[in-house]
Amino acid sequence: MILPLRLFFLIVLVSMLAVTSWASVQCALWKTPREVVTHPWFIATLFDTYWAFLTFYCWVVYKEASWIARVAWLLGILLLGNIAMAVYMLIQLFRVPVSARIEDVLLRKTAA
Repeated sequence: MILPLRLFFLIVLVSMLAVTSWASVQCALWKTPREVVTHPWFIATLFDTYWAFLTFYCWVVYKEASWIARVAWLLGILLLGNIAMAVYMLIQLFRVPVSARIEDVLLRKTAA
């Protein structure tokens, strides 16, 4: 399960970097037309996206012992979204061997 997840999050990271770079070349984010930014579905999608980011962040808070790391990851997730989330997942997935169980990734390490 670890290898397919590594591949999946690598694809997420590369595709998000690619589409974000492409969009940045096409148009600056702050030049998004007012009709788009004020559209009800744009606003609903933005709410949905940020609630999903914060839901993922709840797991990050559980996993990370340091408040500095927790705050840094919160800022990263809120500013970079799925890019930061994919990086976090890849870090977690590369900390365990390929033969590890998914529980080894998802659960917090406890001091023995």
